[in-house]
Amino acid sequence: MEIVVPAEYKVLWETNEQRPVVKYPAAVLRKVAEPVERVNKETRRLIERMSKVIKLANGVGLAAPQIGVSQRVILVSPTGREMLPLVNPEITHREGEAINQEGCLSLPGLYGDVKRSAIVEVKALDPGGKEVRYRFEGLASRVVQHEVDHLDGILFIDKVDVSTLHWAWPAGSDAE
Repeated sequence: MEIVVPAEYKVLWETNEQRPVVKYPAAVLRKVAEPVERVNKETRRLIERMSKVIKLANGVGLAAPQIGVSQRVILVSPTGREMLPLVNPEITHREGEAINQEGCLSLPGLYGDVKRSAIVEVKALDPGGKEVRYRFEGLASRVVQHEVDHLDGILFIDKVDVSTLHWAWPAGSDAE
């Protein structure tokens, strides 16, 4: 899909110190990320870097490819407060379906409706390398699915109902 960014939104698509998230159509966003072989100090540094970026970007989720690192690491923060890092996340179960609006830090200002599973169960490693399992519902379920898609080179625009795509200023944007 070709994205033509309206002039008034171009500022959101700049990549700089204030906007460090990699933007579409960067190749790293379309690549299948490599599994983390061993959770170590480098992995924890990556998670720390991602934590800073997600706060700066006012995001609810972030995948390592969005900061240019092709590794299977995501951060989920649907409440905007607590951040849950997941290494090598794998969706093991899906239930129901829900259609809701999504956006993406790598496609800032663009939104549209995406159909996803209502509930997902995920197996992953925590920052200590221990296996963890979670069951997510609602926004958390949507965020996890969106971020796991990033690890497979899939963007929300690949799943969106094209008729619902629209431009709007992101919440918390300094250009609102």
